[in-house]
Amino acid sequence: MKMSIRALLTLFTALAAFSQAALAVVYPLPAKNSRLIGENIQITVPADSKLPLESFAAQYQMGLSNMLEANPGVDPYLPLPGSTLTIPQQLILPNTPREGIIINSAEMRLYYFPKGTNTVVVLPIGIGQLGKDTPLDWITSVQRKKDGPTWTPTAKMREEYAAEGEILPAVYPAGPDNPMGLYALYVGRLYAIHGTNANFGIGLRVSHGCVRLRADDIKYLFDSVPVGTRVQFINEPVKASIEPDGSRYLEVHNPLSANEEEQKSKEPVPILFSEAVGKVLMDPSVDQNEVKSAVDARLGVPIRVG
Repeated sequence: MKMSIRALLTLFTALAAFSQAALAVVYPLPAKNSRLIGENIQITVPADSKLPLESFAAQYQMGLSNMLEANPGVDPYLPLPGSTLTIPQQLILPNTPREGIIINSAEMRLYYFPKGTNTVVVLPIGIGQLGKDTPLDWITSVQRKKDGPTWTPTAKMREEYAAEGEILPAVYPAGPDNPMGLYALYVGRLYAIHGTNANFGIGLRVSHGCVRLRADDIKYLFDSVPVGTRVQFINEPVKASIEPDGSRYLEVHNPLSANEEEQKSKEPVPILFSEAVGKVLMDPSVDQNEVKSAVDARLGVPIRVG
């Protein structure tokens, strides 16, 4: 099959970006009137596997929440040997400018658009705990970068840990045991995009508000992202797209709990459609039964609804 020059250039650019991004999932950007990227992967859990779901998440550059959404009912501690897992690598790009870094807390993913590459790098993240939330609607920039950050817990943090029997030092020195990992990109006085010394928290609400990444991912961002890069924080649990052929897709993630009642409730957090999503779904071609199924299932992958 022959490929056009433009297709070849896109492929080579994507491969070059992939080599730079190590294990990151790198996608060629679609046309401006398209937001659908990638394809899902189906894998079989090896018959002799004793690995937790986090191991498969890390292998395929996913967060734990991404894997749990796409595989309802899976045992997070020991996925059934011989069973099939969906790796949710098909996505709808956020409804924002394709520039710099976009952090979508609701889907626990970071999108980075390297200048001049026509690609997007997608990385799983951990975010702030309830009450110590990562910003949900904020545009800022990378203000500085630090190789070997130290961590200075606030007085309140030290009190909280002391109440649970753990005494925090006044300053954590740089190194592999530092909760901020080995690299940090500071995006404001209180927040940073940084590594971690506990990879199991990727795809969960575990931090004090900062954005956590696995070691290889933060190293890639540290090496690749210039100071001054635009950073946008969003909270977009539902994404929808009208593709060039007229087909319409809906991607639904579990919204973040807004309070302790929602977090403790056995009922799912209600789904609210933004105005932009509503416009996509109100077309007569959309099958509202498919919309309801997608909302009920919340698989975190694009579903064709019209």
